[in-house]
Amino acid sequence: MTRTEIKNAILSKDTKLDFDQLALELFQYQYASNAVYRGYVDSLNIQASHVTKLSAIPYLPISAFKKHRVISGDTSDHRVFESSGTTGSTTSRHYVLDTDFYHQNALNLFEREYGKIDEYCILALLPSYLERDNSSLVSMVDYFIKESENTDSGFYLDEIDALTELLSFNQSNGVKTLLIGVSFALLDLALRVKKIDWSDILFMETGGMKGRAKELPREELHKLMMESFNVSSIHSEYGMTELLSQAYSKGDGIFNESATMKVSISDLTDPFTEMPVGKSGLINVIDFANVDSCAFIQTEDLGKMMSPDIFKILGRVDNSDIRGCNLLYI
Repeated sequence: MTRTEIKNAILSKDTKLDFDQLALELFQYQYASNAVYRGYVDSLNIQASHVTKLSAIPYLPISAFKKHRVISGDTSDHRVFESSGTTGSTTSRHYVLDTDFYHQNALNLFEREYGKIDEYCILALLPSYLERDNSSLVSMVDYFIKESENTDSGFYLDEIDALTELLSFNQSNGVKTLLIGVSFALLDLALRVKKIDWSDILFMETGGMKGRAKELPREELHKLMMESFNVSSIHSEYGMTELLSQAYSKGDGIFNESATMKVSISDLTDPFTEMPVGKSGLINVIDFANVDSCAFIQTEDLGKMMSPDIFKILGRVDNSDIRGCNLLYI
């Protein structure tokens, strides 16, 4: 399949994808067109022509996005999304050749979980991300805001009083509302209002404390927010600069695989040993939205499969804990 055919198959809403077959097609395409990924596969002495099943596809360590231009295809026309980082740290850079594709796929995934975007007032509390102009999350949420076509949809930085008033207005008037925010900003809001009835508002955290507040376990953070906002659950979005698809949780940190994403768990000491359901390890992701970079990513997140298509995030893994062939090339 060509790049265009792969993208058309991914964006199709009418045809159920043969995930395994498309993943194998994408592997062959990226092995041929991505010098970084090809070098990694070759360093493992894997014959690409012999890869005929999903379990044989190697996952590129996510650290490659900090050290290399991970691009599939021969073009210089791209936008660069960059991860946030502490002062002096090396950030990941994702070279995105087609932002329209990124936005449309992200919208498809959201609407599969939550319904039509134009039914929502989309509010965003992403202060640390708005301070830079190369955030993939801001780019996605900005697209959602525009597609919602609600005049009250928008980003909030320092206008917390206005945000609070709007949330209360929408709650009182039955306006379907999503507030998506970075964890520390939602925590600040929860501590500010303390207890208020926003029981009909959908709150979604995207992670990201980054030293801006005391690190809290997800369960404790969500409990505090639930009590302050009078909601039964806090939703979450699992995404990152290096992955262009998103997975969503409707509570308890349990995530559903999205239509363009497949998650597996590997042993911390052996990246080629897959862990069974219920056992923790390193999260690997196949992300079809990464057509133009690398779709096969070994993250630095710890997790476990709860069932074949549901997973839980347990935290981050220190690089010093990761051993094995995955460190040979990157």
